[in-house]
Amino acid sequence: MDTAWYRALNHFARHSAWLHPVMKLAALDGVGLFGVLVLVAWWYARASERATRAIAAVGWTAIATLLAVWVNQLLVTVVARPRPFLAVAHAEVLVTRSHDYSFPSDHAVAAGAATMGLWIVSRYAPYARRLAITSTILALIVAFARVYVGVHYPGDVAAGLAVGAVVTILGWWALGGPLTSLAGLLARSRLRPLVLRDAPRASRSSSPVER
Repeated sequence: MDTAWYRALNHFARHSAWLHPVMKLAALDGVGLFGVLVLVAWWYARASERATRAIAAVGWTAIATLLAVWVNQLLVTVVARPRPFLAVAHAEVLVTRSHDYSFPSDHAVAAGAATMGLWIVSRYAPYARRLAITSTILALIVAFARVYVGVHYPGDVAAGLAVGAVVTILGWWALGGPLTSLAGLLARSRLRPLVLRDAPRASRSSSPVER
């Protein structure tokens, strides 16, 4: 079934040249936008009511995204699934052919990890819900684009999104407490601006430090 879906999307790609520039951009560079979303989350999390918890979640999101890609390298080596264009004759490939293994997709793993992290951030900084929704849409676009340009099976990107999300969830469950404590220490140090965006002097006594 995975091959059949790949063939169907590849056929669509072959007959939708008008979409090629957008899909190639999403497939190759779209993953970089998750870094922008995480940076925006950090900027605003410093002013949230539960700032240290939110900042800890933002920090973990960045770490988890890198960690998930590293973990994925182990999975890729173990599964050793060839790229679909090596198995499907006359496949349309719109980007440079990479001959490393295909399952799971690194791009999708990063997208899944960052997106799940932003959903966690949104628990402590409600404004971040918009960032999480944006990230979810972007993750689906990147995953679709990786199949559209011919370098992954649908199963590769679906598994990638799942692996990224699971790494982020498990890591936050294990490390959320210590990371929040660390953020609290930073808030009482010279690095305070990294964690808290101070209110005007009149209201500084009510700065949003996690209790």
